[in-house]
Amino acid sequence: MTDSRSAAEGVRQRNLVRTLRLVHLEGPLSRAALTESTGLNRSTIADLVAQLVREGLVQERAPDRARRVGRPSPVVAMDPRVVAIAVNPEVDALTIGAVGLDRGIPIRERIELDHLITPEETAAIVAERIALWRAGPLADARVVAVGLAVPGLVRAADGLVRSAPHLNWTDAPVRGLVADATGLPTVVGNDASLGAIAEHLYGAARGIEDVVYLNGGASGIGGGLIVHGMPVAGAGGYAGEFGQNRPGIASDHDRRAGSGVLEAEVSRARLLAVVARPSADEPTLAALLAASTLPDAIAELARQRRILATALANAVNVLNPSVVVLGGFLATIAERDLEGLTAAVGAHATPASMEGLDIRVAVLAEDRLLIGAAEAAFADILSDPLGHHAQA
Repeated sequence: MTDSRSAAEGVRQRNLVRTLRLVHLEGPLSRAALTESTGLNRSTIADLVAQLVREGLVQERAPDRARRVGRPSPVVAMDPRVVAIAVNPEVDALTIGAVGLDRGIPIRERIELDHLITPEETAAIVAERIALWRAGPLADARVVAVGLAVPGLVRAADGLVRSAPHLNWTDAPVRGLVADATGLPTVVGNDASLGAIAEHLYGAARGIEDVVYLNGGASGIGGGLIVHGMPVAGAGGYAGEFGQNRPGIASDHDRRAGSGVLEAEVSRARLLAVVARPSADEPTLAALLAASTLPDAIAELARQRRILATALANAVNVLNPSVVVLGGFLATIAERDLEGLTAAVGAHATPASMEGLDIRVAVLAEDRLLIGAAEAAFADILSDPLGHHAQA
């Protein structure tokens, strides 16, 4: 009897997880759609949804009667009051936001910095903002966890930041510092790896099995890989460091850095310099470059595009993705002439690897890293809806 009850509870737990994940990934779904997607009967879906409602994870809404013939089915949606705090520390700013289970971002803030932020300062700012928001815009929210997207090598086993050279962090225990400061479960991941997951689940690479993602930020260039639909982290969690590869540079006239690594040549700082700005967020930099008719700005964009093309060709030759997604300032470089960039990649890559290849810009734009960090923070609640209790 005990074994059969345990087996039944296991089945129910798996069905709760399936139902919750479907609504989280697909957005609001009718009970009828959930029944069809899961293969479960209507009464089982009704029971599972009722339990998720009691747990405060989903809400049921009245159906849209105008869109269906026959008896309408209630719509199940994630409860937007369940949020994770997503954080991206960078060399010039710390971006922090609250991301809902429904992927809404009710509040976000970019805190400009005139110094390199420390792990301890990061923890203090995150704790201060959470306390401030709980007394204001998140007064009705339930904060379940904190996710940090860090531009550096993050050890998968325990979230230790082994090296974030642009932040001057070495073996930084930022996960423990933030958890202690906030009292919340905390996860840490590489920013580009989290951006790749976000774009794969919800953005430009949604539904694509084999993806190369490159992220361009203030700290340089990182990357993420999706192979056969699964993120690839590598043995220690350090896969995807495309910025440290050495691209081919055909003309010495294009070379700007002695080190020769990609992120030294294809650089956000160099783009800021040609528009005479010390710092700017992604939309502002993109707008400045789009509006600029200065010969130096046009020439620098073209130079960086040429070098980026050789780096992408190397990735295409080695990994044979279906889609390459570019985020951050790399998206800005690509958008200026996406067709020309694709042709330049093709000039260096093998013809077979280019067949069917699509180069795209990140759909989630400046939200991609926050959404990726929140997705990591939501992992526990999505895998164990009954065992994870959100904090008020």
